Amino acid sequence: MPLSIVKNDITKMQTDAIVNAANERLAMGGGVCGAIFAAAGVKELTRACDAIGFCSTGDAVITPGFALPARYIIHAVGPIWRGGHEREQELLASCYDRSLALAVENGINSIAFPLISAGIYGVPKEIALSVAITQIRRFLDQNEMEVYLVLFNSADLPLADDCRNRVEAECAKLKAKQS
Repeated sequence: MPLSIVKNDITKMQTDAIVNAANERLAMGGGVCGAIFAAAGVKELTRACDAIGFCSTGDAVITPGFALPARYIIHAVGPIWRGGHEREQELLASCYDRSLALAVENGINSIAFPLISAGIYGVPKEIALSVAITQIRRFLDQNEMEVYLVLFNSADLPLADDCRNRVEAECAKLKAKQS
């Protein structure tokens, strides 16, 4: 199944799971994290996250979706941008990989991602999009799942389409070389 890039509020997505751009303490934060906590139910989600306690940067954990349309929330801890010299892209790629692995482990057929680390964590949007699309595309080459990349700002859609076209072209070149 292809990757769909949509403009939407991630808390309204009708998918089996949504991904939260979380912090290591799994505490309610701002931006997409705050919106997810508010929509899911702050008390319930805080209790579930407190029971887990911690998640390392580059990793992900799963909780119920509580009041969300999604059954599950996968909390992925992205890196804080420090200029790109401290493994930020590698850690960001790991967030997508770990989230998708948790989805498979939990029988999830559809998942919606925000653009992890592109908000208050400061990863430049072009880099965040490239990593997200590359990792999701690699996953979809081997797995069947409905995957959405949910952008809150419609101004980001042309950049996302351009990035997807570049990644698709690179993948096609690699496949041609392997044939």
